[in-house]
Amino acid sequence: MAIFSVYVVNKAGGLIYQLDHYAPRADTEKTFSFPLDLVLRPHDERVVVAFGQRDGIRVGHAVLAINGAEVNGRFTADGKDVLEFLGNPANYPVSIRFGRHRLSSNEKLMLASMFHSLFAIGSQLSPEVGSSGIEMLETDTFKLHCFQTLTGIKFMVLADPRQTGIDALLRKIYEIYSDFALKNPFYSLEMPIR
Repeated sequence: MAIFSVYVVNKAGGLIYQLDHYAPRADTEKTFSFPLDLVLRPHDERVVVAFGQRDGIRVGHAVLAINGAEVNGRFTADGKDVLEFLGNPANYPVSIRFGRHRLSSNEKLMLASMFHSLFAIGSQLSPEVGSSGIEMLETDTFKLHCFQTLTGIKFMVLADPRQTGIDALLRKIYEIYSDFALKNPFYSLEMPIR
């Protein structure tokens, strides 16, 4: 059981604080011979596995490194296109590391503002007057818990589905935010928390 991430979203939907508190599952590195028995496709400026799961490599995993050199999106460390490099038989055998891609700061901002919009839609669609919006989203691999203050600040925690005591954790995070951010004379409301 674990807490994966903590997000604080201001009342306008902007991300003002984010903390990742988990080690992603281990990446999988494997040496391949030509032809590659996985189907790779470009997706969101990354090269991901589109077909062919095996040995811990799953559909959706991104190419993270080739021959020990980190991959930057769709390009190798020396600027070559990953798909062109892997399509050339002269480059084999090749060692490729696969894993879940890491979210960039912009992607985290976008996801926080998207949740803010879903929260507003959820509270407006509720058949009950004065609905508090989305308090929890549950999937098979995580739960997203949300606590909105009276001022509109949202505190979100992504946790293991079996984790208990998240409501108390959210209230404690709000208490810490009140004590250390709001009482700080140099902190401006709605601004990122450093």
